[in-house]
Amino acid sequence: MHMARLPQFARFCLVGGSGVIVDMIVLHALAVGLGWNVSLSKVCAAETALPSNFLWNEVWTFREAGGGEVKMGCVWGRLGRFHAICGAGIGLAVLGLHLFHTGLGFNLYLANLLAIGLVTLWNFGLNARFNWRGTGRR
Repeated sequence: MHMARLPQFARFCLVGGSGVIVDMIVLHALAVGLGWNVSLSKVCAAETALPSNFLWNEVWTFREAGGGEVKMGCVWGRLGRFHAICGAGIGLAVLGLHLFHTGLGFNLYLANLLAIGLVTLWNFGLNARFNWRGTGRR
């Protein structure tokens, strides 16, 4: 990772942290409260957190990456790419959750946190490279 990306990675993790809170609440409500399948609950929980994460990454984490220029068509394109990248990350998180929770018997919330942690680098790396290409330097 380029050194100029470290502050962005820190902001990405803070944004992601807010998404983890949303994710955990929705996961609990669906899997524990309603008794839904854990994998389906995880997908719904992650999809619930995704729009907020995109917005905060757009306006805060990577705001300098576009050189300060924001065009609505570009935003919609970034949203689509963000969803595709993070959608693959959700798939990886579901696999991780299943492995840690069902396979290894970890607590649901610890398993979810571990799965989220594993896909953080995936999500940041691909979004920084393909979605917000600038380094954050002007």
